[in-house]
Amino acid sequence: MGPSAAGRVKPGKLSGMYSLRAARACLRSLRGLRSWVAVAVLLVAVATTAGCGAGPSDRPVVAVERIEPGSPVETGESTPPPPPAPDLQVPKTDLPWRDCTSESLATTGYGPGPAGLVLECAELSAPIDSSGSSLGTFTIGVSRARLPQTPADAPPLVLTSGSNRASTDTLAGLASGPFGSLLSSRPIVALDRRGIGTSTPIDCIPADVRTELQNNGQGAPDEPVAIAEASQSATVACKDFLQPHELAFDTDHAADDLEQLRLVWQVDTLGLLGTGNGTKVALSYAQRYPQHVGRMILDAPEAVGLDATTITEQQVQGAEAALTAFAKRCTGLNCSLGPDPYAAVTDLVRKADAGDLGPISANALVTAVTGFLGSPRGDQINRVPELADALSAAGRGDYAALSALIEREQGATANDGEFVSRCTDGQQWPPVEKVRTLAEEWRKKYPVFGEQAALAMLSCSAWPTADAPPLPASLDIPVLVTRAIADPVVGAGGVSSVTGAVTNAGGEPSVIEWRGYGHPVSAHSGCVQQAIVDYAATANLPSNGTACPA
Repeated sequence: MGPSAAGRVKPGKLSGMYSLRAARACLRSLRGLRSWVAVAVLLVAVATTAGCGAGPSDRPVVAVERIEPGSPVETGESTPPPPPAPDLQVPKTDLPWRDCTSESLATTGYGPGPAGLVLECAELSAPIDSSGSSLGTFTIGVSRARLPQTPADAPPLVLTSGSNRASTDTLAGLASGPFGSLLSSRPIVALDRRGIGTSTPIDCIPADVRTELQNNGQGAPDEPVAIAEASQSATVACKDFLQPHELAFDTDHAADDLEQLRLVWQVDTLGLLGTGNGTKVALSYAQRYPQHVGRMILDAPEAVGLDATTITEQQVQGAEAALTAFAKRCTGLNCSLGPDPYAAVTDLVRKADAGDLGPISANALVTAVTGFLGSPRGDQINRVPELADALSAAGRGDYAALSALIEREQGATANDGEFVSRCTDGQQWPPVEKVRTLAEEWRKKYPVFGEQAALAMLSCSAWPTADAPPLPASLDIPVLVTRAIADPVVGAGGVSSVTGAVTNAGGEPSVIEWRGYGHPVSAHSGCVQQAIVDYAATANLPSNGTACPA
């Protein structure tokens, strides 16, 4: 699972280089309490179309904000329009790029990509603490994607997918897909989060403990207790490895790394494309550096201001919806999972949970399925047989293809750097007894993903609690938000909390919804890509509630 020894951070290299900031920034005091409530609306059929349109006149609004008691009272006075969004700029200076097209595509397994695709890699040296109170730097991995027709004088968008998956991996998937309008209009630059992807990796969890976490303690007399004990062991090991810097992997520090890129480029503003958990990094950047935000695209955002249990359940709901959509397509293709693919996958999870699927645990199985359905690979919709065949072969006792898929997805979404970042970002991780109850409830409510997702929350139960990062206080630009109706990585329930945060900061959000399954939306929908192209060029938003067909 871990990276090669040659590329690992050694404990001695981290110790003594810098110290943790004396205190974390306090949350901004609010004059009133505002909560933002999503209103569930029945989805209406959208006529098949090759382009992105506003849809029928009676289309549902994606999210409705409701002012609760304690919120500022509406006065009836007209609100002046926000100032125009600043123009994006071409970097005045740049990183020392090298061609890494073949290397990147081979590592990710996304295929050759479109003709002329160029992926370039570089490294960014970022201070551990932007305040300057500590010495030392981290090496942050950066990649850039462009096509032959990409204008040389077009300002780039900066992509971050946070702790869900390496940003460079997400960019490779987006760039190698069938939709090229976004990349044809401007280059995209991806910044990996600290300890993830091509950034200096973290290798701190002992192998046996990592296996215990990956398998959710399966086979132990008391699985929740076993996971909690493994969390304790992983936390002690990683804190010893990183101390005193174990909390330097949060969204605030990730935002500071984006700012370091802006300083290297010598530009006034950044155009940010945050996907999934990376939307929290983008929002943190807007809170810390509001004057330097030129564009903000929050692509399939993870919810803000919610506890870990709620966010996890939203993800589970999205995974169940994505598997349902996959199963429908699988049936239409007469795939190897038979007439009821959803039932076939459910049966495999039950077999794995009982120890009847050879070496494959239930959590390893659902990690592979979720990772596959949530891959940023742009042609994912055409790869239904790949997952179906691996699962059906495992059902017959041939585990080779599924084991390879598990190894790939665990490496992409469950490495030590992601453990540290995910646990640091989470709020109010539930205790053992609460998880025990949730595992039973979710097993019935969400047959494929529920039980394992509940148990997996204990992986972070021993990690030091960090304050939630403050949300932007001033965001005077239009913000483009996307969501998928079946998102296996974050679900669709977090959009209202994000649009509420944007509105509360003075920004203007507009939501565009994609009717397909996958994550992030920009990697899978040409319609959404075109909306991003238009917004990046002009700062003009599509109508709120615009629908893009699957």
